[in-house]
Amino acid sequence: MTRIRYMPDNPSVQVVHSIPGRFRVKSRTFTNPALDPDYVTAFIAALPGVLQVRMNTGSGSIVVEHDPGADVRDEILLRLQNLPNEAFLPEVSQRSGPDLFEVGTRTFAAAITPFLPRSLQGPFSWALSIPTLVGGAETLVTEGLKVEVLDASVRLMSLARKNYFVGNAVGAMLSMAAYFEESSTRQANDLLKNLLRPQADRLRVERDGTEVLIDSDQAMVGDIVICGPGEMIPVDGLVISGEASVNACSITGESSPVHAMPGSEVLSGGIIEEGRLRVEALNVGKETSMARIGKFLEKSLRTQSGHQRWSHTLADRLVPLTFGVGLGVYALTGSAARAASVLAVDYSCAIKLATPVAVRTAMYHAGKNGVLLKGAQALEALGSVDTLIFDKTGTLTHGLLELTDILPLEDFTEDEVLALAAGAEEHYGHPVARAVLKAARERNLSLPPISQVDFIVAHGVSAYVDDKRVLVGSRHFIEEDEGISCAEVDGEAEILQDGGKTLLYLALEGRLVALMALRDTLRSEAGATLKALKASGFSHLVMLSGDQPRPVHAVADQLKELDEVHAGLKPEDKARIVARLKEEGRKVAFVGDGVNDSPALLSADVGICMSEGADLARDAAQVVLMKDDLDGLVLARSIARDTSKVLHNALWSAVGINSTLLVLAGTGRISTLTSAALHNASTIGILAYAAMNKGEQDALPS
Repeated sequence: MTRIRYMPDNPSVQVVHSIPGRFRVKSRTFTNPALDPDYVTAFIAALPGVLQVRMNTGSGSIVVEHDPGADVRDEILLRLQNLPNEAFLPEVSQRSGPDLFEVGTRTFAAAITPFLPRSLQGPFSWALSIPTLVGGAETLVTEGLKVEVLDASVRLMSLARKNYFVGNAVGAMLSMAAYFEESSTRQANDLLKNLLRPQADRLRVERDGTEVLIDSDQAMVGDIVICGPGEMIPVDGLVISGEASVNACSITGESSPVHAMPGSEVLSGGIIEEGRLRVEALNVGKETSMARIGKFLEKSLRTQSGHQRWSHTLADRLVPLTFGVGLGVYALTGSAARAASVLAVDYSCAIKLATPVAVRTAMYHAGKNGVLLKGAQALEALGSVDTLIFDKTGTLTHGLLELTDILPLEDFTEDEVLALAAGAEEHYGHPVARAVLKAARERNLSLPPISQVDFIVAHGVSAYVDDKRVLVGSRHFIEEDEGISCAEVDGEAEILQDGGKTLLYLALEGRLVALMALRDTLRSEAGATLKALKASGFSHLVMLSGDQPRPVHAVADQLKELDEVHAGLKPEDKARIVARLKEEGRKVAFVGDGVNDSPALLSADVGICMSEGADLARDAAQVVLMKDDLDGLVLARSIARDTSKVLHNALWSAVGINSTLLVLAGTGRISTLTSAALHNASTIGILAYAAMNKGEQDALPS
């Protein structure tokens, strides 16, 4: 939840027009050049009952459309009057484009110009041009040669030549183009924001045996939350009773509802289509999946990729080129008409705006299909990486280990050693721990009281039972770190490992008391996914694992596309391999899901986390697969590469078309009016092409 800080010096927000379900507000704050309009619209759109938010920073107004039956108006006004600090970015300066009324007015003014008395045409045209001329002069003084200076120069030269109709027509076309440019950007932003559904502001919980309605910020971990038909699940949690059909499309991208029953995990943001659930809250407030997705999306609206920064730099450098060509044409020919025709051609609009439009549209379509991209950088990097590293457990395999063998030593029984291991592992979220606990529950075992529990990442667990130390973990942990010999079970261990099983050792008070074995299963789609990834341009596929070599190579033998396999690794070893591959000149993506994968996720060019990944892994990754399969990798790669092609085509189309127009204008083949019309039409066409970017979704493996 975003914290609102009251600012007493903030000018009041005034409602200037209101009808049921819609109202317009104005404030001087909305004209602040440091205000981030995307953040403000997302901040208001996140309120339950708000349907659409439109902001015009030029006029300092915001139009809000909402459900007429929802009592949200006061909350909207409170938020607008007390915008959080995050809404202001001093380094960002954004200008709001014209609305349809302004476009229509300028078009009408241009159309009637030839029919006005000659004595009125001049004053009328100068008055219409004042905003453009003043804006151009301010830009020249404060920022140098930018597109606003070009626009002002064209208008000024037309007015100086007393060609009033051309000047006003160019002004109308510039206004229309600016409207379509801003509309394209706004629609791309709105697509991205639509992935974020508003959080429930109130929820029903059981307190002292009764159902009570509380504010969402009062929810606590462990609360029993009640969710009925048509309601949104407000927490991440575990279903403890009831059954329901849950539409989780906004979270996972699944097109069909999923069946939730006791024992199922549910995520915030899912909508119950039918049925009723009692859910034990595991994550509430800002820790829920929807809140994290919202944070990622708000951040992504603000960030620029390297390609976007480069295109902005290129566009700014081409403005002086256009200006120089115009002056050169005037110096050589003495024709102000030709010079004005040249100045009507501007490279920057299409080059600058195509990138954010294409990127945000791609991010939206990726999100709708279950792939969350945390910003433009992630999309760009995913399209350029050539090496993909997988952590084995939970990525290429399901990570749902099953306990298959228990070999007790001394006088212990299977149930006794299993109860000891399950007690020590009870609060550890690792797949091995889940498998041990599952086996203990299936045998209805009572777990002993455990104290002083220590989790040693990628090694094992240390705990105390009745003041006796229990160790559960890998052979490396038991034998090398703790000095307890495991030699007496070498024969049994070798047989189990030959079967592709993972070994788990149990020690009590400094002696080995049991050997256990677990088995994981390969994901059914893993082989086809690796083939598709190789076809998409990955030249090097690597598998890493903390498991012992035999079970790791048993999995690798089934995946012929792997180029490199490493086993028995610590978390720092995985990060070291990532660093080594990067030193070799490779661009590396890493796919993982556990806490022990976080160093590698952070050190890779792109970190990718599976849907069931640990919170730390999800936060460390730049890409999160919201469906529990690998198909999202192929989709994400396809969208990233397709976006790269769209940006390449848009850039060179803009350069090619405008360069042609520059030559035609400079040689007098086209008039100022034709030059402006063709330039603006090409800009709108390029933006429309960028807005259709969806990625090659048919590249998914069958």
